[in-house]
This record gives sequence, structure tokens and C-alpha cells, in this order.
Amino acid sequence: MTQQVKRAFKYRFYPTDEQAAELSRTFGCVRLVYNKALEERTRAWYGEQRRISYVQSSAALTEWKKTEELAFLSEVSSVPLQQALRHLQTAFGSFFAKRAKYPHFKSRKKSKASAEYTRSAFKWRDGKLMLAKMADPLDIRWSRPLPEGAEPTTVTVSRDAAGRWFVSLLCEDTITAVPAATAAVGIDAGITSLVTLSTGEKIANPRHERRDRARLARAQRELSRKAKGSANREKARRKVAEVHARIADRRRDFLHKLSTRLVRENQTVVIEDLTVRNLLKNGKLARAVSDASWTELRSMLEYKCVWYGRELVVIDRWFPSSKLCGDCGAVREKLPLNVREWTCGCGAVHDRDVNAARNILAAGLAASACGDGVRPQRESSRTGQPSVKQETQRATAGIPRL
Repeated sequence: MTQQVKRAFKYRFYPTDEQAAELSRTFGCVRLVYNKALEERTRAWYGEQRRISYVQSSAALTEWKKTEELAFLSEVSSVPLQQALRHLQTAFGSFFAKRAKYPHFKSRKKSKASAEYTRSAFKWRDGKLMLAKMADPLDIRWSRPLPEGAEPTTVTVSRDAAGRWFVSLLCEDTITAVPAATAAVGIDAGITSLVTLSTGEKIANPRHERRDRARLARAQRELSRKAKGSANREKARRKVAEVHARIADRRRDFLHKLSTRLVRENQTVVIEDLTVRNLLKNGKLARAVSDASWTELRSMLEYKCVWYGRELVVIDRWFPSSKLCGDCGAVREKLPLNVREWTCGCGAVHDRDVNAARNILAAGLAASACGDGVRPQRESSRTGQPSVKQETQRATAGIPRL
């Protein structure tokens, strides 16, 4: 079974001085247009209770280019500027649909420097990419080939905080589902072990941030000693960004390999609906939780399960996976984090993480069999109906471990 999907392929490239200058100007203009359009929309809404559409913002952009103050906007390609307005329109759509917060202004120092080009603003010929307003193609390092016969529909150029340049090519790709498997796995996320599987396997946490913590601290100390606004401070800032980029790259590579392995080996993958944002409020665990990057792992599992014909089941965050005895179904009242092994009243001895992973698997299989959906939600106690947590405990009690 195959399916056509839109897939982005990201590569590093090395621009010439002229290309770097042109792209830097484009990044600045994109940020300016986005912020100015957001300012106009905010003023119209709060001052006149009037909404401004994308068409009106686009007309305003044309007028801005005619002014002496903003005439420089005509010096760069108009397509990335129009795309910035479309992104702002999407942000407002998500806000009014209550899927996101109110759009915020883009900062020159903190926001990602990027520009998006559609087909009318780039040429793709014989494996070479040439952007509008440029005389030469980009010097791209092709770390992996594009799908055979694929042509980019959208090109996004970006520069990260470490000064590295990247180009992302959005193409149509054919995804072939992997052969059906019979195995199912429950996953318990942790800190000492990044994940514990219901099979009993524990995958150690690489702790990428901790491995480079001394190097990062040294670079940050050097940065703090430089005078603000100086060239030396910019060099020191770049070194700090390079350490962060190294950590992020290694973490992402590890999570990709782990998620691909889990999806290929199992037909059903069951995880918990963790609220990482709340866990980050714990001052003692925030650094370790952030380094584990559970949210990124879940995101990878979600789209890879869709691609390869697997089922991802997300159980309720309130399900007591660690405190529930997998043998008799009894729930322990308290189980502090420092207790890694415990004995139930029925005599069963449990490893905290392995028991949690097995309970997660049993709960996911029970919820899937009952047709409760992928993400069970807790019922309100005021309805007088049993909660999903209670129903899942009843369903999982006595289920044999796989």
C-alpha cells in the first residue's frame, strides 16, 4: 500500500557573499512586513473592532512599497513578503479558532530568520536551485537524494542562531507502508531510562545536554564577559549557539532512529498523553525533562505511524500506570518517585517503569478494542458516570501481559 504525502527535505548550503547579503535583506524585509501587518491588524481590531483580511494586507503592502520610507521592500523578491502575510493570516485563523495564542511580533534576535519561496520565485533545473534576485544557484550539500522525479513546490531558506544556512524543499513523495506486524508495545517515558518498553527493555537516556554541559557553561561564561554590542560578543554568542545546535542535532538524530525502530517493529504503539509543559514547572526536573524531549518523540511517532500504516494509541494522562498492579488490578495509594521497585498486596514484585509500560499497553489495547478512540478523555465527575480511568482499570485488570 502506498500513499502520496507532502514531505520536506532539508539540506545545508553555503551561500556566496552576494547570496548571503541578499538573503539577509530578504529575512529583514519578511520580518518587517509581518510585524507591520500585525500592528495594523491589532490597531484595527482594538481601535475600531474591525478585522483586516489577507487581501487588504496585500493591498497595504503595495502601498508601503510606494512610500519613500519603505521603498527598499521592492529590492527583494515579493513572494517571501506575500508568504509572510499568508502566515500571519494562518496565525490569526488559529487564534480565532482557539487553537493558538494571539500572534506575536517577530524579534530580530530571537525569531528564526527564514523566507519562503513558491514556484514563481525559484527555478529548479537539472538538480540545481536558483532563487529570485540571484544570478547563481545555491551551493547545496545533497546529504540524501530527493525522490525520483520529484520537483519542489515550495522552498524555505533559513539561517539558525549558529549562522548555518539551510534550505528545505517541499516535494511530493510516495510512502510505502511496511509489512504488517503482530507485535504491540507500550512505552513509558522517563528520565533515567528515556523510554521503557512493555517487553522489559529499557532504552538509556543519552542526556545530550549533560554531555556538553561543561562546554556550554564555558561558552556562556565567555559570552557574559564581552561588552554588549561588540564584535567579540557576537563571536561568543555564535559559539554558544553552536553548542546548542550540536546538542539539538544529536538529540534529533537519536529520536529519529528510536521512533523509526519502534514503528517498524510494532503494529500498535501505545503512549501516555503527558503534559510536558506542566512538568517543566518543576524546578528540579525541568532541565532533565527538557533534555529528554518527549514531545518531539511523540510527534515523530504520530506522523511515522500514519506514513507506515501503524496504529498509535494515546491513553489518558490520569491513568495510574505506575501505581496500578498489572497482576491483580489494585491501585497503590502513593508511590514516590524515589521508589523504583514495589511489592503489591497480592505478592507481585514490580519494577516501576516496566510495570507502567505493561499497564500502558494493556490500557491502550483495551481502549482500542472498546472503540474509545485514540485519545481517551476523562469524564466530568459531576455527570455521575465512571471516568475513563476507572473503566480502563476495570478493563485492564486480569489482562495477560504480552
